[in-house]
Amino acid sequence: MLSLFYKPQPIIEERGESHFVPAHPLPRQKPLGLLGMAIGARRNLIGDWMAQHYRSGVDSFRMLNRQIVVVNAPVAVKHVMVTHNAIYERKSPQMRRALEYLLGDGLFISDGKTWQRRRPLVADIVHKNRLPAFAPTMEDVAGALAARWAARELGDSVDMLAEMAELTAEIIARTVFGSQLGAKAANQVISGFTEYQKHVDSFNLGYFLGSDEGWAIRRSRGLRQGAERVQKVIDEVVNRHLQGDGDDDSMLQLLVKRRAKSPELGLDVEALRNEAATIFMAGHETTASLLTWCWYCLANAPWAEGALHRELDDVLGGRPPQVSDVANLPYARAVIEETLRLYPPVPILSRQASQTDRLGNLDIEKGALVLVIPWLLHRAEDLWDKPRHFMPNRFLGEARPKPYSYVPFAVGPRICAGLAFGLTEAILCLATLAQRFRVRPVAEGPVEPVCRLTLRPKNGLVARVEAR
Repeated sequence: MLSLFYKPQPIIEERGESHFVPAHPLPRQKPLGLLGMAIGARRNLIGDWMAQHYRSGVDSFRMLNRQIVVVNAPVAVKHVMVTHNAIYERKSPQMRRALEYLLGDGLFISDGKTWQRRRPLVADIVHKNRLPAFAPTMEDVAGALAARWAARELGDSVDMLAEMAELTAEIIARTVFGSQLGAKAANQVISGFTEYQKHVDSFNLGYFLGSDEGWAIRRSRGLRQGAERVQKVIDEVVNRHLQGDGDDDSMLQLLVKRRAKSPELGLDVEALRNEAATIFMAGHETTASLLTWCWYCLANAPWAEGALHRELDDVLGGRPPQVSDVANLPYARAVIEETLRLYPPVPILSRQASQTDRLGNLDIEKGALVLVIPWLLHRAEDLWDKPRHFMPNRFLGEARPKPYSYVPFAVGPRICAGLAFGLTEAILCLATLAQRFRVRPVAEGPVEPVCRLTLRPKNGLVARVEAR
């Protein structure tokens, strides 16, 4: 019955001897009706944008009682996320409601005084100056996965999304919690968050009917089970730290110490759990998604894969890479940055206007849904050369994107606190594995990029791991 009101767009993918256009939904030429928009938003938040949205600009339309503003031009992005950030500081009700059951009042969805108290604390804990302390963990965990891949039977297939999620979950567990998570617990977190995304309501009808806070999401059985799997693992590790069994160098132990010294921060046990869960989920999910898309792009762009291999061979000379090598791997970094351009892990940055504002010639209503959409901005035809092509060279040397046209980690006061950690981790993991292996997807036809909370390949990415 629903097919009468909604039909998903076909997925486009194109490859040639020297070019690759990775999978993306064909832009719509005609707008959907209200019911079609609602169905599409619940299915895939990046699946139904109009062709006109793939050019820079600002667009406004209504859905029921709510103004929706699409901010898709660098000057407008700066207005919303930097110069007038105070008006647009708050995450949208859709995002807050979708994640509050899982993350409580964690930094990613908090605002106001809670955010102001905790942001400096969390930013300090994941600051780039602490990378040397986390480097051995990144190197050890990535090296251990390379060893497991080397021991596999030739021709075995694996789900790269699950492999990368286990890799990044182990890294973030040992840096956040100071202890090994183990494959069983990591899989609990991975499967739990997958189940949670499957059942979460990312549309929130109540908000569009006029409730500025949106409606609490329906906690279906699948949603509860997904959240419980994640929370059980995190609670067990937090409890160990509170009982004195934590590693002194871990992020969580730093939070525990700061809690004892600074009670004014309001870091009670629940807040500790919420911040630990937020750092853990953000730290593992986004990097796992990024690396999965990276393997997909490299497998279909042999010229880029070859350039990466040559750089790794020249710089490393056969020894395993270390965090200190990351600065000397510009092409590996460019591959990561180009993948972030095409497949930003959080492809929609949604905000709620706390008061009226004027953006260029457009009046913004109080309570409006304001969307900065990296998925569109990074593919804007008037901002990028061949915007749908995978071209890592666009991030080499002086060829840098225009300011505010590239925002995979957001920008302004709410830029991702773990940006340096995540980029370093991604480059190191890519280098460690690509030095010894090639990844070859086995499914016929293009993958489908799907976003409900984060941007994942629908049904994962089944691939063979081959020795170089």
